[in-house]
Amino acid sequence: MDDIVEGVKRVMCRAPEKQTGADGLPVPPYRVYNIGNSSPENLLDFVDILQQELIAAGVLPEDYDFEAHKELVPMQPGDVPVTYADTSALERDMGFRPNTSLREGLRKFARWYKAFYQG
Repeated sequence: MDDIVEGVKRVMCRAPEKQTGADGLPVPPYRVYNIGNSSPENLLDFVDILQQELIAAGVLPEDYDFEAHKELVPMQPGDVPVTYADTSALERDMGFRPNTSLREGLRKFARWYKAFYQG
Protein backbone atom coordinates (compact mmCIF):
# COMPACT_ATOMS: atom_id res chain seq x y z
CA MET A 1 0.00 0.00 0.00
CA ASP A 2 2.89 2.36 0.73
CA ASP A 3 3.98 1.79 -2.88
CA ILE A 4 0.66 3.15 -4.12
CA VAL A 5 0.90 6.22 -1.88
CA GLU A 6 4.41 6.93 -3.14
CA GLY A 7 3.21 6.49 -6.72
CA VAL A 8 0.33 8.92 -6.17
CA LYS A 9 2.71 11.46 -4.62
CA ARG A 10 5.02 11.07 -7.61
CA VAL A 11 2.20 11.58 -10.11
CA MET A 12 0.31 14.34 -8.24
CA CYS A 13 3.25 16.70 -7.58
CA ARG A 14 1.55 19.42 -9.68
CA ALA A 15 -1.84 20.26 -11.14
CA PRO A 16 -2.58 18.17 -14.23
CA GLU A 17 -2.25 19.81 -17.62
CA LYS A 18 -5.34 20.18 -19.80
CA GLN A 19 -5.37 17.63 -22.60
CA THR A 20 -7.61 17.01 -25.58
CA GLY A 21 -8.16 13.54 -26.99
CA ALA A 22 -8.05 12.51 -30.65
CA ASP A 23 -11.83 12.97 -30.75
CA GLY A 24 -11.50 16.64 -29.71
CA LEU A 25 -13.01 16.03 -26.29
CA PRO A 26 -11.19 16.89 -23.07
CA VAL A 27 -9.28 14.06 -21.39
CA PRO A 28 -10.10 13.79 -17.67
CA PRO A 29 -7.18 14.85 -15.43
CA TYR A 30 -7.38 11.62 -13.43
CA ARG A 31 -7.25 7.87 -13.87
CA VAL A 32 -9.28 5.14 -12.25
CA TYR A 33 -7.34 2.00 -11.40
CA ASN A 34 -8.61 -1.51 -10.83
CA ILE A 35 -6.82 -2.86 -7.77
CA GLY A 36 -7.01 -6.59 -7.19
CA ASN A 37 -4.81 -9.65 -7.37
CA SER A 38 -5.41 -10.44 -11.07
CA SER A 39 -6.82 -13.84 -10.13
CA PRO A 40 -10.40 -14.90 -10.93
CA GLU A 41 -12.50 -15.38 -7.80
CA ASN A 42 -15.76 -17.26 -7.35
CA LEU A 43 -18.55 -15.12 -5.88
CA LEU A 44 -19.76 -17.83 -3.49
CA ASP A 45 -16.18 -18.32 -2.23
CA PHE A 46 -15.96 -14.56 -1.71
CA VAL A 47 -19.18 -14.55 0.33
CA ASP A 48 -18.09 -17.57 2.38
CA ILE A 49 -14.68 -16.09 3.21
CA LEU A 50 -16.23 -12.70 4.00
CA GLN A 51 -18.67 -14.20 6.48
CA GLN A 52 -15.86 -16.15 8.17
CA GLU A 53 -13.71 -13.03 8.49
CA LEU A 54 -16.60 -10.86 9.75
CA ILE A 55 -17.19 -13.39 12.51
CA ALA A 56 -13.46 -13.71 13.31
CA ALA A 57 -13.15 -9.90 13.57
CA GLY A 58 -16.14 -9.71 15.90
CA VAL A 59 -18.30 -7.71 13.49
CA LEU A 60 -20.94 -10.46 13.56
CA PRO A 61 -21.69 -12.96 16.33
CA GLU A 62 -20.40 -16.53 15.97
CA ASP A 63 -23.96 -17.87 15.72
CA TYR A 64 -25.07 -15.49 12.94
CA ASP A 65 -27.36 -17.44 10.58
CA PHE A 66 -26.08 -16.65 7.10
CA GLU A 67 -28.24 -19.31 5.46
CA ALA A 68 -31.38 -17.53 6.72
CA HIS A 69 -30.27 -14.35 4.92
CA LYS A 70 -28.91 -15.91 1.74
CA GLU A 71 -31.04 -15.83 -1.39
CA LEU A 72 -29.58 -17.38 -4.53
CA VAL A 73 -31.11 -16.04 -7.73
CA PRO A 74 -30.44 -16.69 -11.42
CA MET A 75 -27.84 -14.57 -13.19
CA GLN A 76 -29.09 -11.02 -13.62
CA PRO A 77 -28.53 -8.67 -16.58
CA GLY A 78 -24.95 -7.42 -16.34
CA ASP A 79 -23.75 -10.39 -14.27
CA VAL A 80 -20.66 -12.19 -15.52
CA PRO A 81 -19.72 -15.81 -14.73
CA VAL A 82 -16.06 -14.97 -13.98
CA THR A 83 -14.37 -11.69 -13.18
CA TYR A 84 -10.94 -10.55 -12.12
CA ALA A 85 -9.00 -7.31 -11.74
CA ASP A 86 -7.00 -6.25 -14.78
CA THR A 87 -4.20 -4.35 -13.05
CA SER A 88 -2.08 -3.68 -16.14
CA ALA A 89 -2.72 0.12 -16.08
CA LEU A 90 -1.81 0.30 -12.38
CA GLU A 91 1.35 -1.69 -13.02
CA ARG A 92 2.28 0.47 -16.03
CA ASP A 93 1.60 3.85 -14.40
CA MET A 94 2.57 3.21 -10.78
CA GLY A 95 4.94 0.27 -11.00
CA PHE A 96 2.79 -1.58 -8.46
CA ARG A 97 1.43 -5.10 -8.84
CA PRO A 98 -1.03 -6.08 -6.10
CA ASN A 99 -0.67 -9.62 -4.74
CA THR A 100 -2.94 -9.72 -1.70
CA SER A 101 -4.94 -12.93 -1.47
CA LEU A 102 -8.73 -12.76 -1.26
CA ARG A 103 -8.72 -14.07 2.32
CA GLU A 104 -6.02 -11.65 3.46
CA GLY A 105 -7.80 -8.69 1.85
CA LEU A 106 -11.17 -9.60 3.35
CA ARG A 107 -9.54 -10.18 6.76
CA LYS A 108 -7.98 -6.71 6.66
CA PHE A 109 -11.30 -5.22 5.53
CA ALA A 110 -13.23 -6.92 8.34
CA ARG A 111 -10.72 -5.72 10.95
CA TRP A 112 -10.78 -2.18 9.55
CA TYR A 113 -14.59 -2.21 9.51
CA LYS A 114 -14.69 -3.36 13.12
CA ALA A 115 -12.24 -0.66 14.26
CA PHE A 116 -13.82 2.15 12.20
CA TYR A 117 -17.53 1.48 12.73
CA GLN A 118 -17.69 -0.44 15.98
CA GLY A 119 -14.62 1.03 17.72
